[in-house]
Amino acid sequence: MKQLDIKLNQYFSGKVVRKDLTKMVKGNAIVPTYVLEYLLGQYCATDDEETINQGVETVKSIIAKHFVHRDEAQIIKSTVREKGSHRIIDKISVKLNDRKDQYEASFANLGLKQIPISDIVVKEHQKLLSSGVWCILTLAYFSTDQKDASPWIIESIKPIQVSNVDLGEYKEARKNFTKDEWIDVLMQSIGLNPDEFTRRTKLLQLARLIPFVENNYNLIELGPKGTGKSHIYSEMSPHGILISGGEVSKAKLFVNNSNGEIGLVGYWDIVAYDEFAGKTKKADRGLVDIMKNYMANKSFSRGTEVYGASASMVFVGNTDHPVPYMLKHSDLFDALPKDYYDTAFLDRIHAYLPGWEIQKLRNEMFTEDYGFIVDYLAEILRELRREDRTHEYTKFFELSDSITTRDKTSIAKTFGGLAKVIFPAGEMSEEDARELMDFAIENRKRVKLQLQKMDETFEEVDFSYTVKSTGKRVTIETLEVIEYYGLRELKHGDDSNVLKEENPQPNESGSLKLADGQKIIRDNQTGISYDNLFGAYLIGATDITLVDPYVRLPYQLRNFMEFAKLVSEKKEGDAEVKLHLVTANNEEFIENAKEAFEHMVYSLESVGVLFSYEFADNIHDRSINLDNGWKVILGRGLDIWQKTGGWFDINEYVQEKRLCKACEVTFVKA
Repeated sequence: MKQLDIKLNQYFSGKVVRKDLTKMVKGNAIVPTYVLEYLLGQYCATDDEETINQGVETVKSIIAKHFVHRDEAQIIKSTVREKGSHRIIDKISVKLNDRKDQYEASFANLGLKQIPISDIVVKEHQKLLSSGVWCILTLAYFSTDQKDASPWIIESIKPIQVSNVDLGEYKEARKNFTKDEWIDVLMQSIGLNPDEFTRRTKLLQLARLIPFVENNYNLIELGPKGTGKSHIYSEMSPHGILISGGEVSKAKLFVNNSNGEIGLVGYWDIVAYDEFAGKTKKADRGLVDIMKNYMANKSFSRGTEVYGASASMVFVGNTDHPVPYMLKHSDLFDALPKDYYDTAFLDRIHAYLPGWEIQKLRNEMFTEDYGFIVDYLAEILRELRREDRTHEYTKFFELSDSITTRDKTSIAKTFGGLAKVIFPAGEMSEEDARELMDFAIENRKRVKLQLQKMDETFEEVDFSYTVKSTGKRVTIETLEVIEYYGLRELKHGDDSNVLKEENPQPNESGSLKLADGQKIIRDNQTGISYDNLFGAYLIGATDITLVDPYVRLPYQLRNFMEFAKLVSEKKEGDAEVKLHLVTANNEEFIENAKEAFEHMVYSLESVGVLFSYEFADNIHDRSINLDNGWKVILGRGLDIWQKTGGWFDINEYVQEKRLCKACEVTFVKA
């Protein structure tokens, strides 16, 4: 096991499970992950391989014998009738039959309806009255001659969820993990391999958990298909429900006026709308008005009654156009249905997650390591909803006076929600808090910038804050604006986080005017190439030394060849340029690297680049040293991009399309 897995089993024994087991037992069963992991938690919450194997077989057997497949419903009914009773796993919903004055259950897969169920059970598990809860139950059959009597009897029922969690124990155990370790634990718990994600993308994934820990939190995420936007809301927790955005009504969501039944917001912690986008989709205008009031005031009214609820609202959908197109021709809410394309409604959104930054999920992006049993984590997150940490940022920062109350509330709720997820015990440094603060502000600013484009009456807001310990002011910009307008941010801590122009501009004589200084590249930033990053500084250089300890793996060798190609393009005419590489290596890779470098020597000679190389130990700094008087210090060397999708991904061939890793590049004049 990895060191992190060992540590997780040590401090959370019995509460974690190997995530690849879920796929092993699921088979063709259309059942949420939290149902499977509930069962795995009963039999496989251990690091003992033999016990795990036995547990997997047990769970497979339970699923095979007791899970109800729709196409096998008649077989299950027959089994119950022949045996007298049988244990099944199905999704149950309950309604009150006021004519008979009794509660009646409906089975989603088994197909049975209007089956009497005890008042005591319904009072104990009120979510049964909503759109359905997965349960393990014993169903009996007793034939009777009594008119209108049902032969089906629910003998016992247990919603599938962890019964008890100790939040104090969870917080105490969290102290044994660093921030980075804990973020990776959470990533593994939601089924993802943290090694395949950058810090920013990890935060975007974990931000999907904020509605689970924060009451009345309104989140929207729009982006391409296949990035897992809706998966977490259907699979992660028995306290959230995912519904089709086009199937919701006032009665279903809030309250049914005909019988007074409270809708989904009264029973669920999260109501998530799937496939929310789509310009041609129609919505009930009255529903939008009720939602606006609820999202702002945590209450809703139908008729004469006013009701309160704490359910968070999540809206996920697909965008119709690339981000540059939307920024130029419309706005980032462009794909929404007409009735929801309403500035008053959208102003209630606390955060807009940029779904276009999240790569489509590939096989290697799923984890096979240990993570929390999702139902255990779901119960912990639910316990954290009781806490209010929206004012915690005020210990470190003071928001700009121009930020409106609604903006401040949005920022505070995002900050507080992420703080609960990553720092449940409340212990965080100023640097930790700054990372969350920047993230929270950016995702609210994304909403506000679009509102300003849609309605000019929305005033421009200075989304900045002051660091109390230093008095420094930091201004936050959204990543897509930086990319689209070709801008860069100055480093944190500068008096004014002013945006600089990306490319050097010609001076009066027509030659390029180069400047020393620093460029900051953010996680997931696109539009970056070696050329627009430092290409201008190569002009006039005839002797270039690249120091980079990691030029050995296939993608690193690709990066180097792309750099060498740029060198050949920047040299003058038929001139020759010396290019020397200083790198490190080890026994595993050195022979392949030598062979690759020897091929490069002959290849590059044909384009006027005289390539040489050497291996050196203990290299730390990464830089490009040029004989034209410039030195470029590379924070990450040439390795500035995230992994592409391979040969059939256009990102493999176009640097500007690749997602970047966070890094800094510094230009120094000798």
